[in-house]
Amino acid sequence: MRTFKIEVPDAGMRDAIQQKIDNLNKPKGSLGMLEDLALQVCLIQQTLTPSLAHPCHLLLGGDHGIEREGVSVSPREVTWQQMINFTRGGGGVNMFCRQHGFHLRVVDVGVDHDLSSVPGITDRKIARGTRNFLYEPAMTEDEFDQAIEVGASLVDDCIAEGCRVLCIGEMGIGNTSPSSIWMHLFCDIPLRECIGAGAGLDTPGIRHKYEVLSKAVENYGENQGDRSLILRQFGGFEMIAAIGAMLRAAECHLTVLVDGFIMTACALAATRLYPASQHYMIFTHSGDESGHRRMLDFLHARPLLTLGLRLGEGTGALCAFPIVDSAVRMINEMNNFDNAKITKYF
Repeated sequence: MRTFKIEVPDAGMRDAIQQKIDNLNKPKGSLGMLEDLALQVCLIQQTLTPSLAHPCHLLLGGDHGIEREGVSVSPREVTWQQMINFTRGGGGVNMFCRQHGFHLRVVDVGVDHDLSSVPGITDRKIARGTRNFLYEPAMTEDEFDQAIEVGASLVDDCIAEGCRVLCIGEMGIGNTSPSSIWMHLFCDIPLRECIGAGAGLDTPGIRHKYEVLSKAVENYGENQGDRSLILRQFGGFEMIAAIGAMLRAAECHLTVLVDGFIMTACALAATRLYPASQHYMIFTHSGDESGHRRMLDFLHARPLLTLGLRLGEGTGALCAFPIVDSAVRMINEMNNFDNAKITKYF
């Protein structure tokens, strides 16, 4: 696997940043989490005047062999159908990208369909879906390495265009299953508490999903020593690419907006490989999937929104972007007490 150089942001500027925030013409601490966000983005960028220039959204698509076991209410063809829909501007992700000025890249990392001739889809296909992890590893070591590289290279493309803030979303029927297993193995939370309805399973469907995933974990064994092995045993190509993107973004001091259950599972995995990468992440919302809040709690993460979202695609992160934007505008545009000739009143 590629090696990343990810360091905790230098805290040498912390006092200067905090002093600037505290001297804005407002009561100290009165803008709450906006002040915390401003501090975090300033530390990430190592500046008193941060920027969210050229925001980019990576929408990564891939199919999962475990879907063949009936663990999702949606059939796998929905993956490629939605990918084409995104190129026509008809998805939830399209609407929010247009609303908030994000450059959307739709990327085929492992969809089980030939999308190579579809305009608007970037072809980075590794294979037509992963293998069924109930019986064998989802991907080979070479495929895992390739997926990491795909994610990292996509971030390099964004950086070349001037990107300072990155959002990642996913499209892959069945991807709540590997997310639940990662949560179980990395957080040491009982598997039953990590499994939810996904795209809309009923109670018998959830029970069946639990039985299938339990057997998959049993077949794999409880060996948690090799974290990258856990990732390639159960993960999807779009999920591993997301991890590569998160790690490369952290290495390059970009702010990463983390979406819902699946992307939080990818963030969890990234932090198990490189703990310092979490300093570059803003967790944007707590979704409706069972266990998401517990995973956020494990990461000591404070989500910005709780809207009951479970669409995926990165939509929750896009919805939260204006809050991060407000934090950056606060530190860049608010006047301070001296310039405004206002007596400090705290």
